[in-house]
Amino acid sequence: MNTSSLSFLHSPFPTSSSFPPSFSFVVEAHSTTRRQDRTARHTRIRKKVEGTPERPRLSVYRSNKHLSVQVIDDTNMHTLASVSTMQKAVFEEFNYTAGPTVEVAKRVGEIIAKSCLEKGITKVAFDRGGYPYHGRVQALADAAREHGLEF
Repeated sequence: MNTSSLSFLHSPFPTSSSFPPSFSFVVEAHSTTRRQDRTARHTRIRKKVEGTPERPRLSVYRSNKHLSVQVIDDTNMHTLASVSTMQKAVFEEFNYTAGPTVEVAKRVGEIIAKSCLEKGITKVAFDRGGYPYHGRVQALADAAREHGLEF
């Protein structure tokens, strides 16, 4: 045999006495934050839910301290109605320090429903914003339904 044909025998690994070689592999998991997970869910929801002039989108934003709701016509890119716990009328009505509770969410749902009905909006498409449908988000949606909005 020719020595050039035996070149596969000259491997970069050491001989069998010290085999297997000690390599340091670092395995990194792809980790995302809770905010990134929520925005990914919200993006998936927004692909399906669109606000039209006949049926605008009811969008919910929830933070630890506040709750915000908007009724949006996506075709004209126009906000038709909005309510937030940062508004003076809503903030003074409740005295909470740890953030909006389920009762506050129910009241916000009532206010947005009344505001929509005054403007002639009866049907909306609900956009939960990537948040799970329970707790404050569910209370807001149920209160809006009870006061005349159709989802």
